[in-house]
Amino acid sequence: MLIPKVFLKPGKEQSLRRFHPWVFSGAIKNLSGKIDEGDLVEVVDSHDNFLALGHYQIGSIAVRVVTFNKEVIDDGFWQKKIKQAWQLRCESGLALNNQTNAYRLVHGEGDGLPGLIIDMYDGTAVVQMHTVAMYKLRETLAEALRVVLGERLKAIYNKSEGTLPFKAGLEPENGFIWGRSTSHIALEYGLKFKVDWEKGQKTGFFVDQRENRALVEKYSGQRNVLNMFCYTGGFSFYAMRGGANLVHSVDSSERAIELTRDNVELNFPGDSRHEAFAMDAFKFLDSAHHKYDLIILDPPAFAKHLNVVQNALQGYKRLNTRAIEQIKPGGIIFTFSCSQVVSREAFRTTIFSAAARTGRNVRILHQLEQPADHPVSIYHPEGEYLKGLVLYVE
Repeated sequence: MLIPKVFLKPGKEQSLRRFHPWVFSGAIKNLSGKIDEGDLVEVVDSHDNFLALGHYQIGSIAVRVVTFNKEVIDDGFWQKKIKQAWQLRCESGLALNNQTNAYRLVHGEGDGLPGLIIDMYDGTAVVQMHTVAMYKLRETLAEALRVVLGERLKAIYNKSEGTLPFKAGLEPENGFIWGRSTSHIALEYGLKFKVDWEKGQKTGFFVDQRENRALVEKYSGQRNVLNMFCYTGGFSFYAMRGGANLVHSVDSSERAIELTRDNVELNFPGDSRHEAFAMDAFKFLDSAHHKYDLIILDPPAFAKHLNVVQNALQGYKRLNTRAIEQIKPGGIIFTFSCSQVVSREAFRTTIFSAAARTGRNVRILHQLEQPADHPVSIYHPEGEYLKGLVLYVE
Protein backbone atom coordinates (compact mmCIF):
# COMPACT_ATOMS: atom_id res chain seq x y z
CA MET A 1 0.00 0.00 0.00
CA LEU A 2 1.32 3.42 -0.99
CA ILE A 3 1.64 5.68 2.05
CA PRO A 4 0.78 9.35 1.39
CA LYS A 5 3.54 11.88 1.94
CA VAL A 6 3.83 15.08 3.91
CA PHE A 7 6.42 17.42 2.40
CA LEU A 8 8.11 19.90 4.73
CA LYS A 9 9.26 23.40 3.89
CA PRO A 10 13.03 23.86 3.39
CA GLY A 11 14.81 23.91 6.76
CA LYS A 12 11.78 22.65 8.70
CA GLU A 13 13.18 19.11 8.94
CA GLN A 14 15.76 19.98 11.60
CA SER A 15 13.56 19.14 14.60
CA LEU A 16 12.78 15.72 13.12
CA ARG A 17 16.47 15.09 12.54
CA ARG A 18 16.81 15.71 16.29
CA PHE A 19 14.05 13.09 16.80
CA HIS A 20 11.37 15.45 18.07
CA PRO A 21 8.11 13.52 17.47
CA TRP A 22 5.84 16.37 16.34
CA VAL A 23 5.38 18.09 13.00
CA PHE A 24 3.60 21.43 13.27
CA SER A 25 1.19 22.53 10.57
CA GLY A 26 3.25 25.62 9.80
CA ALA A 27 6.21 23.43 8.79
CA ILE A 28 4.28 21.68 6.00
CA LYS A 29 4.79 22.69 2.38
CA ASN A 30 2.22 20.37 0.80
CA LEU A 31 0.55 16.94 0.97
CA SER A 32 0.58 14.22 -1.67
CA GLY A 33 -3.03 13.40 -2.43
CA LYS A 34 -5.99 13.24 -0.08
CA ILE A 35 -5.12 12.52 3.54
CA ASP A 36 -7.77 11.95 6.18
CA GLU A 37 -7.31 12.58 9.88
CA GLY A 38 -5.78 9.52 11.52
CA ASP A 39 -4.04 8.27 8.36
CA LEU A 40 -0.48 6.97 8.46
CA VAL A 41 1.82 9.30 6.50
CA GLU A 42 5.44 9.43 5.46
CA VAL A 43 7.14 12.70 6.37
CA VAL A 44 9.82 13.84 3.92
CA ASP A 45 11.96 16.93 3.52
CA SER A 46 11.65 19.37 0.64
CA HIS A 47 13.88 17.08 -1.46
CA ASP A 48 11.70 14.00 -0.80
CA ASN A 49 14.16 12.41 1.63
CA PHE A 50 12.57 10.13 4.25
CA LEU A 51 12.33 11.52 7.79
CA ALA A 52 9.67 9.60 9.71
CA LEU A 53 6.32 7.78 9.73
CA GLY A 54 3.48 9.18 11.75
CA HIS A 55 -0.23 9.85 12.11
CA TYR A 56 -1.82 12.85 10.45
CA GLN A 57 -4.23 15.02 12.40
CA ILE A 58 -6.00 18.35 12.08
CA GLY A 59 -4.62 21.10 14.29
CA SER A 60 -1.38 22.85 15.16
CA ILE A 61 0.36 19.49 15.69
CA ALA A 62 -0.21 18.00 12.23
CA VAL A 63 1.77 14.77 12.53
CA ARG A 64 2.70 12.67 15.55
CA VAL A 65 5.64 10.42 14.74
CA VAL A 66 5.48 6.71 15.57
CA THR A 67 8.88 5.76 14.14
CA PHE A 68 11.92 7.39 12.58
CA ASN A 69 12.71 4.14 10.74
CA LYS A 70 11.40 3.05 7.37
CA GLU A 71 9.51 -0.02 8.55
CA VAL A 72 6.21 -1.83 8.14
CA ILE A 73 3.48 -0.57 10.49
CA ASP A 74 1.38 -3.68 11.12
CA ASP A 75 -0.07 -5.56 14.09
CA GLY A 76 3.40 -6.81 14.99
CA PHE A 77 4.68 -3.23 15.17
CA TRP A 78 2.10 -2.28 17.81
CA GLN A 79 2.69 -5.48 19.77
CA LYS A 80 6.41 -4.67 19.83
CA LYS A 81 5.68 -1.16 21.15
CA ILE A 82 3.39 -2.45 23.92
CA LYS A 83 5.94 -5.13 24.84
CA GLN A 84 8.70 -2.53 25.14
CA ALA A 85 6.49 -0.46 27.44
CA TRP A 86 5.67 -3.54 29.54
CA GLN A 87 9.33 -4.52 29.85
CA LEU A 88 10.24 -1.02 31.06
CA ARG A 89 7.63 -1.30 33.85
CA CYS A 90 9.01 -4.72 34.78
CA GLU A 91 12.54 -3.33 34.96
CA SER A 92 11.39 -0.43 37.17
CA GLY A 93 9.84 -2.94 39.59
CA LEU A 94 6.24 -1.84 39.08
CA ALA A 95 4.60 -4.42 36.84
CA LEU A 96 5.25 -7.48 38.99
CA ASN A 97 4.99 -5.91 42.46
CA ASN A 98 2.61 -7.62 44.89
CA GLN A 99 2.28 -4.39 46.93
CA THR A 100 1.34 -2.23 43.93
CA ASN A 101 -0.95 -3.15 41.04
CA ALA A 102 -1.70 0.38 39.80
CA TYR A 103 0.71 1.99 37.35
CA ARG A 104 0.93 3.60 33.91
CA LEU A 105 1.70 1.06 31.19
CA VAL A 106 1.82 3.50 28.24
CA HIS A 107 2.68 7.19 28.49
CA GLY A 108 2.22 8.66 25.01
CA GLU A 109 5.37 10.03 23.43
CA GLY A 110 7.43 8.77 26.37
CA ASP A 111 6.77 5.24 25.10
CA GLY A 112 6.78 6.06 21.40
CA LEU A 113 2.97 5.80 21.29
CA PRO A 114 1.78 9.39 20.85
CA GLY A 115 -1.86 9.99 21.65
CA LEU A 116 -2.18 6.86 23.81
CA ILE A 117 -2.43 6.53 27.60
CA ILE A 118 -2.94 3.19 29.36
CA ASP A 119 -3.21 2.89 33.14
CA MET A 120 -3.37 -0.51 34.86
CA TYR A 121 -5.56 -1.14 37.90
CA ASP A 122 -5.34 -4.68 39.26
CA GLY A 123 -5.31 -6.22 35.79
CA THR A 124 -7.79 -3.80 34.18
CA ALA A 125 -6.27 -1.64 31.45
CA VAL A 126 -7.98 1.75 31.27
CA VAL A 127 -7.20 3.20 27.84
CA GLN A 128 -7.45 6.82 26.76
CA MET A 129 -6.94 7.74 23.11
CA HIS A 130 -6.18 11.40 22.43
CA THR A 131 -5.91 11.13 18.63
CA VAL A 132 -8.14 9.85 15.86
CA ALA A 133 -5.39 7.48 14.73
CA MET A 134 -5.16 5.70 18.07
CA TYR A 135 -8.94 5.46 18.27
CA LYS A 136 -9.06 3.79 14.87
CA LEU A 137 -6.41 1.34 16.13
CA ARG A 138 -8.32 0.47 19.31
CA GLU A 139 -9.02 -3.16 18.36
CA THR A 140 -5.42 -3.66 17.21
CA LEU A 141 -4.13 -2.15 20.46
CA ALA A 142 -6.51 -4.30 22.51
CA GLU A 143 -5.17 -7.41 20.78
CA ALA A 144 -1.59 -6.24 21.42
CA LEU A 145 -2.40 -5.88 25.13
CA ARG A 146 -3.86 -9.39 25.22
CA VAL A 147 -0.80 -10.86 23.49
CA VAL A 148 1.75 -9.06 25.68
CA LEU A 149 0.05 -9.33 29.08
CA GLY A 150 -1.60 -12.72 28.65
CA GLU A 151 -3.37 -13.95 31.80
CA ARG A 152 -2.31 -10.85 33.73
CA LEU A 153 -4.92 -8.89 31.78
CA LYS A 154 -8.49 -9.13 33.09
CA ALA A 155 -10.25 -6.42 31.10
CA ILE A 156 -9.78 -3.42 28.81
CA TYR A 157 -11.89 -0.31 29.41
CA ASN A 158 -11.97 2.46 26.81
CA LYS A 159 -12.32 5.91 28.36
CA SER A 160 -11.78 8.14 25.33
CA GLU A 161 -15.15 9.87 25.10
CA GLY A 162 -13.79 13.09 26.59
CA THR A 163 -10.26 13.02 25.21
CA LEU A 164 -10.73 12.72 21.45
CA PRO A 165 -11.05 15.77 19.16
CA PHE A 166 -14.71 16.76 19.31
CA LYS A 167 -14.79 17.80 15.63
CA ALA A 168 -13.59 14.42 14.39
CA GLY A 169 -17.13 13.00 14.17
CA LEU A 170 -16.19 9.73 15.88
CA GLU A 171 -18.98 9.62 18.50
CA PRO A 172 -16.98 7.40 20.87
CA GLU A 173 -18.59 5.78 23.90
CA ASN A 174 -16.83 4.78 27.07
CA GLY A 175 -17.05 1.12 28.00
CA PHE A 176 -15.34 -2.25 28.12
CA ILE A 177 -13.89 -3.33 24.80
CA TRP A 178 -12.69 -6.66 26.14
CA GLY A 179 -13.50 -8.61 29.29
CA ARG A 180 -15.20 -7.36 32.43
CA SER A 181 -13.81 -6.22 35.78
CA THR A 182 -15.63 -7.17 38.97
CA SER A 183 -13.45 -5.09 41.30
CA HIS A 184 -12.69 -1.37 41.30
CA ILE A 185 -10.24 -1.62 44.21
CA ALA A 186 -6.54 -1.34 43.43
CA LEU A 187 -3.38 -1.45 45.54
CA GLU A 188 -0.54 1.05 45.91
CA TYR A 189 2.32 0.31 48.31
CA GLY A 190 -0.07 -1.87 50.29
CA LEU A 191 -2.82 0.76 50.58
CA LYS A 192 -6.22 0.19 48.96
CA PHE A 193 -8.18 2.68 46.92
CA LYS A 194 -11.34 2.71 44.83
CA VAL A 195 -10.89 3.61 41.16
CA ASP A 196 -13.82 5.28 39.42
CA TRP A 197 -12.75 4.88 35.81
CA GLU A 198 -16.32 5.36 34.53
CA LYS A 199 -16.98 8.82 36.00
CA GLY A 200 -13.71 9.88 37.65
CA GLN A 201 -11.10 12.29 36.36
CA LYS A 202 -8.40 11.06 33.94
CA THR A 203 -8.41 7.25 34.11
CA GLY A 204 -9.86 7.22 37.62
CA PHE A 205 -6.81 7.88 39.80
CA PHE A 206 -3.63 9.97 39.60
CA VAL A 207 -0.98 7.26 39.50
CA ASP A 208 1.66 9.88 38.68
CA GLN A 209 1.75 11.00 42.34
CA ARG A 210 2.58 7.55 43.74
CA GLU A 211 6.18 8.30 44.80
CA ASN A 212 5.27 11.75 46.08
CA ARG A 213 2.48 10.26 48.20
CA ALA A 214 5.04 7.88 49.70
CA LEU A 215 7.24 10.87 50.56
CA VAL A 216 4.32 12.58 52.31
CA GLU A 217 4.00 9.50 54.50
CA LYS A 218 7.59 9.96 55.71
CA TYR A 219 6.92 13.56 56.78
CA SER A 220 3.50 13.07 58.39
CA GLY A 221 4.37 11.72 61.84
CA GLN A 222 2.74 13.75 64.64
CA ARG A 223 1.67 16.46 62.19
CA ASN A 224 -1.68 18.10 61.45
CA VAL A 225 -2.14 17.56 57.73
CA LEU A 226 -4.24 19.48 55.20
CA ASN A 227 -4.73 17.85 51.79
CA MET A 228 -6.06 20.46 49.40
CA PHE A 229 -7.65 19.45 46.07
CA CYS A 230 -7.70 15.95 47.55
CA TYR A 231 -9.65 14.28 44.70
CA THR A 232 -9.97 10.67 45.99
CA GLY A 233 -7.75 11.19 49.02
CA GLY A 234 -4.48 9.57 47.95
CA PHE A 235 -2.21 11.84 49.98
CA SER A 236 -4.60 11.64 52.94
CA PHE A 237 -4.39 7.94 53.64
CA TYR A 238 -0.61 7.95 53.16
CA ALA A 239 -0.42 10.71 55.79
CA MET A 240 -2.56 8.63 58.14
CA ARG A 241 -0.30 5.60 57.74
CA GLY A 242 2.62 7.93 58.41
CA GLY A 243 1.25 8.70 61.87
CA ALA A 244 -0.43 12.09 61.38
CA ASN A 245 -2.33 13.50 64.36
CA LEU A 246 -5.17 14.59 62.10
CA VAL A 247 -5.82 14.75 58.37
CA HIS A 248 -8.28 17.12 56.69
CA SER A 249 -9.16 16.53 53.02
CA VAL A 250 -10.67 19.34 50.95
CA ASP A 251 -12.13 19.33 47.45
CA SER A 252 -14.85 21.37 45.76
CA SER A 253 -16.40 18.17 44.35
CA GLU A 254 -18.91 16.30 46.53
CA ARG A 255 -18.22 13.13 44.52
CA ALA A 256 -14.48 13.42 45.21
CA ILE A 257 -15.16 13.83 48.92
CA GLU A 258 -17.35 10.71 48.90
CA LEU A 259 -14.53 8.71 47.29
CA THR A 260 -12.01 10.14 49.76
CA ARG A 261 -14.14 9.00 52.69
CA ASP A 262 -14.54 5.57 51.09
CA ASN A 263 -10.79 5.23 50.54
CA VAL A 264 -9.92 6.28 54.08
CA GLU A 265 -12.49 3.82 55.43
CA LEU A 266 -10.99 1.04 53.28
CA ASN A 267 -7.62 1.51 54.95
CA PHE A 268 -8.46 2.97 58.37
CA PRO A 269 -12.02 1.94 59.27
CA GLY A 270 -13.56 4.12 61.96
CA ASP A 271 -10.45 6.28 62.35
CA SER A 272 -11.51 9.62 63.82
CA ARG A 273 -8.33 11.42 62.76
CA HIS A 274 -9.78 12.10 59.29
CA GLU A 275 -12.37 14.65 58.17
CA ALA A 276 -13.34 15.61 54.62
CA PHE A 277 -14.84 18.89 53.42
CA ALA A 278 -16.51 19.80 50.13
CA MET A 279 -15.41 23.42 49.94
CA ASP A 280 -13.55 25.98 47.84
CA ALA A 281 -9.79 25.78 48.46
CA PHE A 282 -9.18 29.49 48.98
CA LYS A 283 -12.11 29.88 51.38
CA PHE A 284 -10.88 26.92 53.41
CA LEU A 285 -7.32 28.29 53.59
CA ASP A 286 -8.66 31.61 54.87
CA SER A 287 -9.74 29.86 58.08
CA ALA A 288 -6.62 27.72 58.46
CA HIS A 289 -4.38 30.10 60.43
CA HIS A 290 -1.59 28.09 62.09
CA LYS A 291 -3.85 25.04 62.35
CA TYR A 292 -1.73 22.81 60.11
CA ASP A 293 1.97 21.99 59.93
CA LEU A 294 1.86 19.94 56.71
CA ILE A 295 -0.09 21.21 53.70
CA ILE A 296 -0.40 19.49 50.31
CA LEU A 297 -1.31 21.66 47.31
CA ASP A 298 -2.05 19.51 44.25
CA PRO A 299 -4.46 21.61 42.15
CA PRO A 300 -5.80 20.64 38.73
CA ALA A 301 -3.94 22.10 35.76
CA PHE A 302 -4.36 25.86 35.96
CA ALA A 303 -3.14 26.14 32.34
CA LYS A 304 -3.63 23.76 29.44
CA HIS A 305 -2.64 26.23 26.73
CA LEU A 306 0.21 28.72 26.36
CA ASN A 307 -2.13 31.69 26.04
CA VAL A 308 -3.29 31.34 29.66
CA VAL A 309 0.08 30.64 31.30
CA GLN A 310 0.32 34.03 32.98
CA ASN A 311 -3.13 33.64 34.53
CA ALA A 312 -2.12 30.19 35.75
CA LEU A 313 1.07 31.47 37.35
CA GLN A 314 -0.94 34.11 39.19
CA GLY A 315 -3.21 31.35 40.45
CA TYR A 316 -0.25 29.33 41.74
CA LYS A 317 1.20 32.45 43.37
CA ARG A 318 -2.05 33.30 45.13
CA LEU A 319 -2.58 29.74 46.36
CA ASN A 320 0.96 29.25 47.63
CA THR A 321 1.07 32.70 49.24
CA ARG A 322 -2.03 31.81 51.23
CA ALA A 323 -0.59 28.44 52.32
CA ILE A 324 2.80 29.89 53.34
CA GLU A 325 1.04 32.61 55.34
CA GLN A 326 -1.22 30.14 57.13
CA ILE A 327 1.08 27.21 57.98
CA LYS A 328 2.55 26.78 61.45
CA PRO A 329 6.20 27.72 62.03
CA GLY A 330 8.31 24.69 61.17
CA GLY A 331 5.66 23.50 58.74
CA ILE A 332 6.12 21.65 55.46
CA ILE A 333 4.34 22.33 52.16
CA PHE A 334 4.16 19.91 49.24
CA THR A 335 3.23 22.05 46.23
CA PHE A 336 2.69 20.87 42.65
CA SER A 337 1.89 21.93 39.12
CA CYS A 338 0.64 19.41 36.56
CA SER A 339 0.41 21.98 33.76
CA GLN A 340 2.55 20.87 30.82
CA VAL A 341 2.88 24.45 29.55
CA VAL A 342 4.22 25.70 32.92
CA SER A 343 7.96 25.05 32.98
CA ARG A 344 9.85 23.87 36.04
CA GLU A 345 11.69 27.22 36.12
CA ALA A 346 8.49 29.27 35.86
CA PHE A 347 6.86 27.27 38.64
CA ARG A 348 9.84 27.64 40.96
CA THR A 349 10.03 31.39 40.27
CA THR A 350 6.33 31.69 41.08
CA ILE A 351 6.78 29.89 44.42
CA PHE A 352 9.74 32.19 45.16
CA SER A 353 7.47 35.20 44.55
CA ALA A 354 4.80 33.71 46.82
CA ALA A 355 7.32 33.15 49.62
CA ALA A 356 8.76 36.66 49.24
CA ARG A 357 5.28 38.15 49.62
CA THR A 358 4.91 36.55 53.04
CA GLY A 359 8.34 37.57 54.34
CA ARG A 360 8.79 34.14 55.92
CA ASN A 361 12.02 32.14 55.61
CA VAL A 362 11.36 29.24 53.21
CA ARG A 363 13.75 26.47 52.20
CA ILE A 364 13.44 23.81 49.48
CA LEU A 365 13.84 20.26 50.80
CA HIS A 366 12.97 18.31 47.64
CA GLN A 367 12.31 18.96 43.96
CA LEU A 368 9.72 16.48 42.72
CA GLU A 369 8.71 15.07 39.35
CA GLN A 370 6.72 12.32 37.67
CA PRO A 371 7.71 8.69 38.32
CA ALA A 372 9.44 6.11 36.11
CA ASP A 373 6.18 4.80 34.62
CA HIS A 374 5.65 8.29 33.14
CA PRO A 375 8.91 8.39 31.16
CA VAL A 376 9.98 11.49 29.24
CA SER A 377 11.66 11.08 25.87
CA ILE A 378 14.90 13.05 25.94
CA TYR A 379 13.90 14.37 22.52
CA HIS A 380 10.45 15.50 23.72
CA PRO A 381 10.80 17.73 26.80
CA GLU A 382 7.11 18.63 26.55
CA GLY A 383 6.42 15.23 28.15
CA GLU A 384 7.74 16.52 31.47
CA TYR A 385 4.54 17.94 32.92
CA LEU A 386 4.54 17.20 36.68
CA LYS A 387 6.75 19.28 38.88
CA GLY A 388 6.72 19.89 42.61
CA LEU A 389 8.60 21.34 45.58
CA VAL A 390 8.74 20.35 49.24
CA LEU A 391 9.13 23.53 51.28
CA TYR A 392 10.16 24.05 54.92
CA VAL A 393 8.60 27.21 56.33
CA GLU A 394 10.20 28.73 59.44
